[in-house]
Amino acid sequence: MPGDDIDTDRITPARYLTAITFEGMEKALFCDERENMPDHPIDNPAYNGAKMLFVGKNFGSGSSREHAPQAIMRFGIEIIVGVSFAEIFAGNCLAIGVPTLMASVGDMNRLISHTQKTPETEFVANLENLTVSHESEIIQVKMLEERRQSFLKGTWNVVAILRSNLPRVREVAEKIPYINNFRA
Repeated sequence: MPGDDIDTDRITPARYLTAITFEGMEKALFCDERENMPDHPIDNPAYNGAKMLFVGKNFGSGSSREHAPQAIMRFGIEIIVGVSFAEIFAGNCLAIGVPTLMASVGDMNRLISHTQKTPETEFVANLENLTVSHESEIIQVKMLEERRQSFLKGTWNVVAILRSNLPRVREVAEKIPYINNFRA
């Protein structure tokens, strides 16, 4: 997905924000652009089944909407590699288990160019070594260390962690005065 400053309204237009659930949100992914540009990368059959999305800088800027990462994930993308990400977008990706890796402008240009020339290339992202590679190149990428550790340890899903520790959560909540006062 070449280009910089791709905001959340381009990723998922505002009219999709009224949905009660994220089910079917993949249909909204770049829908306005896809409607007006028949050769949009998302619709390119050469990329069918792709699990990795390559983007430019400041990807996911604009409004803080969970719909954008949800649409990307539900479309089948499991990891996003870009020059930089809007902080809230990257946090929303973390919350649903989609790593956001950062590479230099030159490296991203090479990855995107290589993908456009040979879309059948299999890329591998390695969070332990912080690399993205294909048959002829290994690229160093960056990720905030606490986010990387969350993925490596499987602790990125905060809701699942809270649910699995519900008795302890309730015990701690009972000790918080404003929670108990609120219940009265």
